[in-house]
Amino acid sequence: MPRLNAGTRHIIRFTLNGRPAAFEVEPRMLLTDALRHLLGATGTHVGCEHGVCGCCTVIIDGVPARACLTLAVQAEGCEIRTIEGLAPSPARLAALQAAFRRHHALQCGFCTAGILMSLDAFLAIHPNPSVEELREVLSGHLCRCTGYAPIIAAALEAAAKLREDAVHV
Repeated sequence: MPRLNAGTRHIIRFTLNGRPAAFEVEPRMLLTDALRHLLGATGTHVGCEHGVCGCCTVIIDGVPARACLTLAVQAEGCEIRTIEGLAPSPARLAALQAAFRRHHALQCGFCTAGILMSLDAFLAIHPNPSVEELREVLSGHLCRCTGYAPIIAAALEAAAKLREDAVHV
């Protein structure tokens, strides 16, 4: 990454949820702030601002990342996916979202976007997860409402649905 002048604003170009995006930022701006305040992607929540709670998890070039620990300038040229890009269409939920709904795997919903993004990335490479593996993924997220059991049940159901869909393609 080139050295940036702290007093200068920089135009950053990347792909957000499959569409080209650009914004102008100071080098110190965090990705959470750029997504929420400059692009209106308010589904990315800001919780602890220390990378501990997982609420701000987004997918950067296929890998879950804490947007509160990522500088906006680091998004240059990247493919970023937020919770707004999880559903296949505005009228249809993703399998994971639908399973969360059926299992009441969210209550206040503040942590849900980050959890969904981490689980979606995990299920993409681990289509048949164990409960222990899901607990490991969830260990990077703080949820004060659900007790995690419905989240694990929803993730197991979604994984089964995704495997079934893959067979029928």
